[in-house]
Amino acid sequence: MPEDHYLVGLDLAGRRVVVAGGGTVAQRRLPRLIGAGAAVELITPHTTPAVSAMADAGELVWHPRRYAEGDLEGAWYALACTDDPEVNAAICAEAERLRVFCVRADDGTGGTAVTAAVGRHEGLVVGVLSGGEPLRSAAVRDGIVEALHSGRIPDGVPRTGTDLPGVALVGGGPGDPELITVKGRRLLARADVVVADRLAPRELLDELPAGVEVVDAAKIPYGRAASQDVINATLIEHAKAGKFVVRLKGGDPYVFGRGFEEVLACAEAGVPVTVVPGITSAFAAPAVADVPVTHRGVTHEVVVVSGHVAPGHESSLVDWEALGRLRGTIVLMMGVERLPAFAAALLTAGRPGDTPVAIVQNGTMPGQRVVRSTLDSAGEAARAAGIRPPAVIVIGPVASLAGMRQDDTHG
Repeated sequence: MPEDHYLVGLDLAGRRVVVAGGGTVAQRRLPRLIGAGAAVELITPHTTPAVSAMADAGELVWHPRRYAEGDLEGAWYALACTDDPEVNAAICAEAERLRVFCVRADDGTGGTAVTAAVGRHEGLVVGVLSGGEPLRSAAVRDGIVEALHSGRIPDGVPRTGTDLPGVALVGGGPGDPELITVKGRRLLARADVVVADRLAPRELLDELPAGVEVVDAAKIPYGRAASQDVINATLIEHAKAGKFVVRLKGGDPYVFGRGFEEVLACAEAGVPVTVVPGITSAFAAPAVADVPVTHRGVTHEVVVVSGHVAPGHESSLVDWEALGRLRGTIVLMMGVERLPAFAAALLTAGRPGDTPVAIVQNGTMPGQRVVRSTLDSAGEAARAAGIRPPAVIVIGPVASLAGMRQDDTHG
């Protein structure tokens, strides 16, 4: 084999590609072949469940047998990824005779082609080859793609212009800057204006390119707040001035984030909006505190409730009596200030006083704190611990499951 390979892109749309072997290697390679529109034929007696699901969905044709001489007739490309080196060698030999380029998974030098470590960004396909060192290729690929996503290296795409929507409504996740989605971070790197909430991942603002205007739209519970009308007007004003605006919100824009109000305002003003969902703290904060909001055999229901309005208030839309009759998980957002009232409403409606409660303050952040209690004493426990917003309150049997873990590691 030569020291260097000639890196080229193949147009496989509608062209026959043969994959021999249905194990984990095939499972990794097949999605990109399918995505390229190749007419994939899989030859293998057995597959992983994920690969067989691709066949069941009609994404490829599966021949449930071993490879046989002649299987590569009419193929444009082949992958030999069985667990038998002799079979892989026979496939490569047939491919050589038929002048079909072939990748041999168990021996990178044994085929006539190698698979590059591939990543994508804004229509770019980034491919890295390192002469038989796939782990090195993947590491370099990841570094390049991450740098493109974050804007640390230019991608050649104009940062302003008609190719970008007026406003991108981006869910920044629960606070940890690594928990924003790839798309959210990519759009943030291309913003001309960022309108950011207090709970949006703050560290990402420091990584913005020079010249990006940052508008503070902080909404501090029970304190100073930017009017929603002012926020809407700010988005529309900058977008109509020809700037690409990213509305960076904590969590998910549509989970008690008033995101759809902003979408409606932009739509009424004729400003296009791209919505990028985010990881909601309703589930992420409990997760990092070892509280699964559902667990087999414990609860099969979870309800996320806003604590913005106290029980019994005429503007409340929450049926606390119905919630009290449930036995599953209640995730209470924005409920720290009125936790005693919420607990009392649930107790009155029939929820047992010994129902476990977990309170997670600043979930996923360096200052994360967890207070565990029961429903009849949760308000006092939060007060004694000095819990302040933002905090997520989990009520239900799952709040007591953290003790089942036998190790002290945290992902």
